[in-house]
Amino acid sequence: MPLSELYDPTRGYLINDTCIIEAEVAVRKIVDYWSYDSKKETGFVGLKNQGATCYMNSLLQTLYHIPYFRKAVYHMPTTENDIPSASIPLALQSLFYKLQYSDTSVATKELTKSFGWDTYDSFLQHDVQELNRVLCEKLEEKMKGTVVEGTIQKLFEGHHMNYIECINVDYKSSRKESFYDLQLDVKGCRDVYASFDKYVEVERLEGDNKYHAEQYGLQDAKKGVLFIDFPPVLQLHLKRFEYDFTRDTMVKINDRYEFPLQLDLDRENRKYLSPEADRSVRNVYTLHSVLVHSGGVHGGHYYAYIRPLLSNKWFKFDDERVTKEDDKRALEEQYGGEEELPQTNPGFNNAPFKFTKYSNAYMLVYIRESDKEKIMCNVDEKDVALHLRERLRREQDEKEQKKKEKSEAHLYTVIKVARDEDIGHQIGRDVYFDLVDHDKVKSFRVQKQIPFIHFKVNIPSCSYSFLTYGHL
Repeated sequence: MPLSELYDPTRGYLINDTCIIEAEVAVRKIVDYWSYDSKKETGFVGLKNQGATCYMNSLLQTLYHIPYFRKAVYHMPTTENDIPSASIPLALQSLFYKLQYSDTSVATKELTKSFGWDTYDSFLQHDVQELNRVLCEKLEEKMKGTVVEGTIQKLFEGHHMNYIECINVDYKSSRKESFYDLQLDVKGCRDVYASFDKYVEVERLEGDNKYHAEQYGLQDAKKGVLFIDFPPVLQLHLKRFEYDFTRDTMVKINDRYEFPLQLDLDRENRKYLSPEADRSVRNVYTLHSVLVHSGGVHGGHYYAYIRPLLSNKWFKFDDERVTKEDDKRALEEQYGGEEELPQTNPGFNNAPFKFTKYSNAYMLVYIRESDKEKIMCNVDEKDVALHLRERLRREQDEKEQKKKEKSEAHLYTVIKVARDEDIGHQIGRDVYFDLVDHDKVKSFRVQKQIPFIHFKVNIPSCSYSFLTYGHL
């Protein structure tokens, strides 16, 4: 800045020969993520990323934290002879059990193998909505004929009615359809309510677009959608990605889009519901999860903010890392849109600096208040099949043993002992003469510091010439 500007009284920098400098300082808690323990800090563990599976991890954490869904998965019939990598139910049971009882982050390779994916698929970002539908369809099919049959429908299925009603004649056509999730427009809508308004908006069929009403011929008509019932768990996919015809390419919509902590779909005299909807059901929902995409149309990162117990505590599930977060971070900061930075020079160009926020919500999960107690049920080890518990405990014991052996490997060596009979079996039995067949003699894993005399004492009683060799 030129000195003349500093002395210019119209700039406001110097008042009565006094220059006041103000600075804003933000102090953030520094977290050492290298030694960070998610289980210790939050009570939860994360999921390992195979390369580009963060989108799947955010969805799996959301489903896991719907206890009624988790309990149903545990109660799906599997056997000890099943192989997790070939059985989606067993792979999901195993993953959920480890999320519930493990102290470290959990791998997802068995589950993706059960999907039929290879390594290449794990490095591709798939569509979350499509994955959610395919996974639920697979589980729905596997649940048929079992004690948990119908669970997917009970949790996620709602119904709406598509109708066409003629204006000038008495004719109406309607068709009932089911849905497991709803796609809501973001562009042109300021919040979730505006999207629902647009969803049920009435379209006029007139002029060249008249409706053919059977015996009445072409007629002016109204076309629209009304909801018959909403599901206990309402999944809303926000249309952040769409095709731009002008630019002939896919684009991401980063516009500001607000969503409430409490969602009332009975608002304004139940305008979203059809006349035949059950009026005894209160369609008031509370927010459970916010799934976030950070990046652009060609790639980015996915993570989720979840309220596991629908309390005031939010947690961020970002692959292997789980952290505690506040309401503002989970809600307002995921609305998208633009953020303003404070003007650092009040005497020059008062327009604030704005930048687009590329991290924003793309999926919301709401739970109906009247079903909250049933859905947020208790899930414990009694809900897990005995064979699964035993299998996973064996796996954990083997993992701990391998970890111990690896950490102590530098303390041990291998000694091979050739007995008299080993030498006798070898001599004259091979075209290449050697005293002993090295691959067939007995091996001993011993500590490097053990005295040789003690090693001899511990060898099982046998006749041997005591030809010894190994890594000492």
